[in-house]
Amino acid sequence: MPQSRHGRDRRDPSMTSYHFFATTPRNMESLLADELRGLGGEGVAETRAGVHFTGALAAAYRICLWSRIANRVLLVLGRFPAATPEALYAGAQRIPWHEHFSPDETFAVDFNTSQSQITHSHFGALKVKDAIADQFRRHGGVRPWVETERPDIRINVYLRRDEATLCLDLSEESLHRRGYREQGVTAPLKENLAAAILLRAGWPEIAHEGGALVDPMCGSGTLPIEAALMAADIAPGLLRDHWGFLRWKHHDAPAWDALMVEAKSRREKGLERLPSIQGFDHNPAAVHAALANVERAGLHGRIHIERRELEHCAPARPKDTGLVVVNPPYGERLGADSDLENLYRRLGERLKEGFPGWRAAVITGNPELGKKLGLRARRKHTLYNGRIECRLLHFDITPEWFLADRQRPGPLPAEQRGAGAQMFANRLKKNLKHLGRWARREGIHCYRLYGADLPEYAIAVDLYEGEKRWVHVQEYEAPKNVDKQNARRRVREALGVILEVLALPEDQLFFKVRRQQKGSAQYQKLASRKNYHEVYEGGCRFLVNFEDYLDTGLFLDHRITRAMLAGLAAGKNFLNLFAYTGAATVHAARGGAASTTTVDMSRTYIDWAKRNMALNGFDGARHTFIQANCLEWLNKAANGKKYGLIFLDPPSFSSSKRMQGTFDIQRDHAALIRKTMRLLEPDGVLIFSNNLRRFKMDAKALSDLKIKDISRATLPKDFERNPRIHNCWEIRWPGR
Repeated sequence: MPQSRHGRDRRDPSMTSYHFFATTPRNMESLLADELRGLGGEGVAETRAGVHFTGALAAAYRICLWSRIANRVLLVLGRFPAATPEALYAGAQRIPWHEHFSPDETFAVDFNTSQSQITHSHFGALKVKDAIADQFRRHGGVRPWVETERPDIRINVYLRRDEATLCLDLSEESLHRRGYREQGVTAPLKENLAAAILLRAGWPEIAHEGGALVDPMCGSGTLPIEAALMAADIAPGLLRDHWGFLRWKHHDAPAWDALMVEAKSRREKGLERLPSIQGFDHNPAAVHAALANVERAGLHGRIHIERRELEHCAPARPKDTGLVVVNPPYGERLGADSDLENLYRRLGERLKEGFPGWRAAVITGNPELGKKLGLRARRKHTLYNGRIECRLLHFDITPEWFLADRQRPGPLPAEQRGAGAQMFANRLKKNLKHLGRWARREGIHCYRLYGADLPEYAIAVDLYEGEKRWVHVQEYEAPKNVDKQNARRRVREALGVILEVLALPEDQLFFKVRRQQKGSAQYQKLASRKNYHEVYEGGCRFLVNFEDYLDTGLFLDHRITRAMLAGLAAGKNFLNLFAYTGAATVHAARGGAASTTTVDMSRTYIDWAKRNMALNGFDGARHTFIQANCLEWLNKAANGKKYGLIFLDPPSFSSSKRMQGTFDIQRDHAALIRKTMRLLEPDGVLIFSNNLRRFKMDAKALSDLKIKDISRATLPKDFERNPRIHNCWEIRWPGR
């Protein structure tokens, strides 16, 4: 027996500290560790496929009774080197087995081996069984019987790298077997995997707030039952009648009895606050199995199970919100069931139409099928259903989600495309070959691959590279005299070609419709996904967002301009006005600016700029961020700090609620430049830019300044077909 941590009677189970190991499936270790801490485990430490912890027997009993994630709870009896069968036998012999059980009890040995000289698990189990039986025979002349099914005592041995860990299995059989499921359907979900799905989806918090749960493909009811056990505070082991510690000589019966009394009391109280939980399935056999399992779980009348087609699944009450959780069939490979793609599309449509405002969690073993839902996951987790690696996809089902998704047409497969699609494919391949070679040579990671080169395919295709490659596609809205159906078909053809030529999965393509914008309209929010991806430019790192705004956070046509700012910035105080996401500030800081000041009216973009700067290691007092109307800030800052380098890139037009009146770049640019020049040091440089195609510099009103048009010099190769993408000038004081 282990010694007491406090030096008291080592046979007092309430005062003895033991070393335990709880096992769990892969990728569930962190969930188990959090759970064990909440259940009283001490010294919790994650490792592969399990968690180590220490504590008294009562803590281990509580974990056996309450753990929703563990497979087994093992009490460590000894560790020893076992490179040979003889060493394994001798090590097992050193355990005083008569102190743990008597020859009247039955026992079994489970043996697992990894990276060891003893490679045969059955042989290893026999050596340990022989060691135990021989010790009993020598001790009293009688040996216990071996019983593989429900033994009184189960011994667990794990041999790794010739080191044996020998344990008493307190759980006896896997804890995922709660005792309520006798009828299963094809490929049933294990109970602890179902619990992990619900925990990852945030079901305990949703249930606590009164949210409902719906499983539209409930099978034998595992997810709804596990959800009810969580929401009603019911111990998952309460139905089990057999445990590995009940016949153990050091079993602490009073502690176990107290835990059972407490668990039964909590169950009664918890059932009173159980929220709405529904399970549906189109298969009558599955519904029958689910109803029987609900009955055995003691939840009759608490969970609603019904045969219902997917298209008719709906919340119990129209005003309900909560969690839709589903484990749809996925086969072992795409095409295992010819109707699976259609099933996932139907599921996606049901989520959109029937559960607005809800959250959803869908587990699938086939990522290709997951894409057919027509939804973009806000978060993903990897879990294992047996040996099958699965993705748990999390969704927020909100109206703005629908709007963003409905913008995007489905890519047309090759066999459905018209003759023009081949022409587009040829152009895209040509551009990829020439621009790709140029980008690799110049170290460019984000560039425009196609910019409405063919009038029939009026789209812009931009490539972004970071930890993955993404493609951002913008459709230029067709004129009213163009047939909308034909325009839509060409876009679908183009999307199919883009994915094919670039060999990209669908979830790395983002699509938007670009309508004529005025001023800051291009910055207006389209969604609230908050999915940021890291990309590279000129030795800098940037966060881009492909979903929430019309633009991504990095204007690709300003690539040369930003490099120019980096080259001019060394030792200078840099000011970035109308800063957007601060990309120019990052380049100036990398170029050695003595200080930077970043000004923008949007809190969102100021925060984004801070994140971009921090991503590149630029923080501290030298770098200032100001949320303000740039026009008003210029008026107040007229007698303030001077700057050696200023970047001024205003919108073409603005009528923001935070402004008095309007701003028009053609009408107001001269006054704006004048105000900005008051902050420029005598030998400083102002880089002024805008993207108004018909813009004309008022040279007469600014005749006392030295102005140089650098629009052509700042036009990147990938935008040569569109030379009016922006206007750019270098402005200095005269004589400089």
